[in-house]
Amino acid sequence: MKKLLASTVLTIGLMSFAGAAQAASHSECGRVTVANMNWQSAEVLAQIDNIILSEGYGCEVELVPGDTMPSLTSMTEKGEPDVAPEAWINSMRDVLDKAVAEDKLVYASESLSEGGVEGWWIPKYIAEANPDIKTINDALARPELFPDPEDPDKGVVHNCPAGWNCQITTGNLFKAYDAEEKGFRLLDTGSAAGLDGSIAKAYEREEGWLGYYWAPTSILGKYEMVKLDHGVEHDKEEWESCTAVLDCADPQPNAWAKSEVYTVVTKAFADRAGPAMDYLKARSWENQTVNVLLAWMTDNQATGEEGARYFLKNNEEVWTEWVSPEVAEKVKKSVM
Repeated sequence: MKKLLASTVLTIGLMSFAGAAQAASHSECGRVTVANMNWQSAEVLAQIDNIILSEGYGCEVELVPGDTMPSLTSMTEKGEPDVAPEAWINSMRDVLDKAVAEDKLVYASESLSEGGVEGWWIPKYIAEANPDIKTINDALARPELFPDPEDPDKGVVHNCPAGWNCQITTGNLFKAYDAEEKGFRLLDTGSAAGLDGSIAKAYEREEGWLGYYWAPTSILGKYEMVKLDHGVEHDKEEWESCTAVLDCADPQPNAWAKSEVYTVVTKAFADRAGPAMDYLKARSWENQTVNVLLAWMTDNQATGEEGARYFLKNNEEVWTEWVSPEVAEKVKKSVM
């Protein structure tokens, strides 16, 4: 009887140990803090990470408020938060590269595979009807396609809202490409809503539109636009000395640099994350995928969490490529 009792106790002990080991393996990444940045695309990506890391990998996820410079500086100096899902790193590249070299941070994935994109755009229907228009100069040769509402004999280029850096760069490029001499006026759109409204109005009337915009955004998910080629490569020196400088006397044609957008992770988390780190290394999506999701969120006044669940339910062909089949099944069940 004593032998039987001892055997039973041993068996139960081994089962308990095995159960604990299995539970540990499912939650080996432990607690993870994820920066929830204060713009739409970053917010929904943080919520997607929240669901996949918690439901798929057993992590204890905490979303913390964040913004680019404060979050990345805190990660470098204090090791918190653990993950910045959508970090626009151009302005901090030197600092971050140094932190990576010092084993403080890790670049996981290029979260926006095409990077953030800025430039001058025209509606897709104008591009299709005029296949010869490929560059900014091509568009500026056709002012009649982009009529000024105040003077139909002139064309108009829509500028950024006041106070945005792109107002300066667009103004300088307007001069650099001799747009005024080619029959165009630079139109102040007043606000972000004014800029968005001008695109929506043009689409409703199937009219021409030419001006500054960026991706990923909900507007470009709702209204298909084509970015014009600048005809030149990005010149960093010219950009810093003139293109981005207010009232530069002699700006030259230039192109916006690609905005590099990465998922940045602390080295401490990367070392203990296990398979969850494989997910963060694989998780990358295209601007058009993001544009369409943001458009749905805007139209439905959806929160980041609602947008994340909508994406996971309706875009399995995208996100299941980021995870194993086992993890995919867990996530699917959690959002059913």
